[in-house]
Amino acid sequence: MALYSVNSRFAFYSSLSFKEALLADKPAPSLLRSSSTVASFTMVSRVLGLIRDIVLARFIGSGDGADAFFVAFKIPNFMRRLFAEGAFAQAFVPVLSEYRSQGSHEAVKALLDRVAGALGSILICVTVLAVVGAPLVAAIFAPGFMGDSVKFDLTADLIRITFPYLMLVSLTGFAGAILNSYDRFAVPAFTPVLLNVSLISAAILASSEMAEPVYGLAYGVLAAGFMQLVFQLPFLMRIHLLPSPKIDWQDSGVRRILALMVPALFGVSVSQINLLLDTVLASLLPNGSVSWLYYSDRLSELPLGVFAIAISTVILPNLSRQHASSEEQKFSHTLNWALRLIVLIGAPASLALMVLAEPILTTLFQYGKTTAHDVAMSTLSLRAYASGLLAFMLIKVLAPGYYARQDMKTPVKIGVIAMVANMFLNALFVAPLYFYFDIGHVGLALATAVAAYINAYLLYRGLRQRDIFHTEAGWPKWLAKCVLANGAMVVVLLALLDFSESWMSGQWWERSTYLGVVCLLGLLAYVGALLLSGVRPKDFSVKLNP
Repeated sequence: MALYSVNSRFAFYSSLSFKEALLADKPAPSLLRSSSTVASFTMVSRVLGLIRDIVLARFIGSGDGADAFFVAFKIPNFMRRLFAEGAFAQAFVPVLSEYRSQGSHEAVKALLDRVAGALGSILICVTVLAVVGAPLVAAIFAPGFMGDSVKFDLTADLIRITFPYLMLVSLTGFAGAILNSYDRFAVPAFTPVLLNVSLISAAILASSEMAEPVYGLAYGVLAAGFMQLVFQLPFLMRIHLLPSPKIDWQDSGVRRILALMVPALFGVSVSQINLLLDTVLASLLPNGSVSWLYYSDRLSELPLGVFAIAISTVILPNLSRQHASSEEQKFSHTLNWALRLIVLIGAPASLALMVLAEPILTTLFQYGKTTAHDVAMSTLSLRAYASGLLAFMLIKVLAPGYYARQDMKTPVKIGVIAMVANMFLNALFVAPLYFYFDIGHVGLALATAVAAYINAYLLYRGLRQRDIFHTEAGWPKWLAKCVLANGAMVVVLLALLDFSESWMSGQWWERSTYLGVVCLLGLLAYVGALLLSGVRPKDFSVKLNP
């Protein structure tokens, strides 16, 4: 992906056979290589995700059916991030790392059996309640749809189909957290590819076979949940850690994880809660607002998912082991490494998205049922989201600094502050933008971005004040190099960009070729400026803790 960055390790991992990459038994020797493994497979998933969104834009556009499906899909997807990528993983991995460091394999297996039983029973209850009460769920998350009975009923029907995905993918996340804790990063990173393959297939087939294509997409989501879970089970068997669920609420490990998880449910996923609030408020705005925010959010999440989550996934087990071993200096050094890498990747990704928002959206989505007006509206919200991209990425690597130490209360307090700030900013931005410019959805995205910076700053300040994190020598010089390199990239992008009517009317391959050349030259300008300033790949080599 030339727009955001070219991972120097991608070619190496692509040269491995698929089976070799997934089944590699030896832990990756460095944080950079482990992050590259995750980023490489995540890149495949995200590229397929873009193809998925292009297909969705072509076949369902941004009408009532699209709005209903995106709400029905976003609800379990949001909760997945709480259970799978968010609170559960942040509470579970440190405890598992402690058991692994201090206990036997049998003790670890016993913990996994009981966690599987507890998590599974909770997920079954939540899923049954949501399916039975689908109209209530729709009313809570999309109150603006209640004025349109057809749209509201469609949303409720889709929720009944998609919500069981939460249970399946959360158990998949549980399996992935185990594999990540044992430095098997490739399998969990590849697993999301199955969701995109399922949705692309469902969209193409449903568009011609069903009167309402979004039903086919909903069943595609459900099928993907089964595929993702089943795919990971053989790899757990390979390391002899396939859980045999047992319900034991009195188990000390289960109680510790639940105690850590309850506050983390809010603290670790504030940005996702803010995005969900955007969906709720967008349902009250003109038709298409939910879809405009969806398409722009998806693009802003591409670098976030490929790089920030990859780095976060790798450093959490490492930080947990360093804390368990009382290696506080290494703990701080790992955070320094992660922050430097986030600045290296996040800043140019944010700037490039803001500069190239309209050409990218036009190239990817302006076909079929997606109109030029849809692209124009999505462009504005994408620029707003992109302005906060660096903050979203910083949150992903700062939060593990607390969770690795089993400190869940501090991020919760910070999360409350960020949530209140987001609600205040929504009121501040949305009303004037809606009434004077008819772009209220942009205010939602902008408020989320500003709240993310507040969240990131407070997390950073907390680590400094608690003497957990120390900035290492060379940060000012490093930041100066990044500023110059980003400036060179923006100048090149602006100089080359010729977003004219004739270009917009070109074929998809003409648009893609032109945009790819612009992105490649912008990337070369950025990398060239970094190399000229003395930045080298070896500067980011940090060994994993054994």
